[in-house]
Amino acid sequence: MSTIPDTGDSARPTEQSTDAERLSRWEEQERVAASATRDIADVPAVEVITTTAVHLMSAAAVKVGLADDPASQLDLDEARKLINALAGLITAGAPEISDMHARSLRDGLRSLQLAFREASVIPDPIGKGPGEKWTGPVT
Repeated sequence: MSTIPDTGDSARPTEQSTDAERLSRWEEQERVAASATRDIADVPAVEVITTTAVHLMSAAAVKVGLADDPASQLDLDEARKLINALAGLITAGAPEISDMHARSLRDGLRSLQLAFREASVIPDPIGKGPGEKWTGPVT
């Protein structure tokens, strides 16, 4: 005597019903992805500038050793490039994005510049560190 009841073939999903479910899931995922994306023409300039700055800031933080695995992710050459690009963007974009947005970006940039100085074995002269061409000396 078996303890598992015999449900017959009617309880097993057919290949057609499985394919229909899979197709339905794919269509739902496509619909959700389409609703999550925006046309770049609809995005305000302030948002483009600040989002770009945050991406540069995040990448620079990882390269300067402020991430979860600093020993394997530390790359000061890459960090210097990212901080320079970030400083240029913030300096050029600050008049366009208002003081409210620019202030927090400047604070983040300064923190990265100081972290770079701390992580560097051979310190740059004052005023010659990454981004200091645009921001002035950071100490």
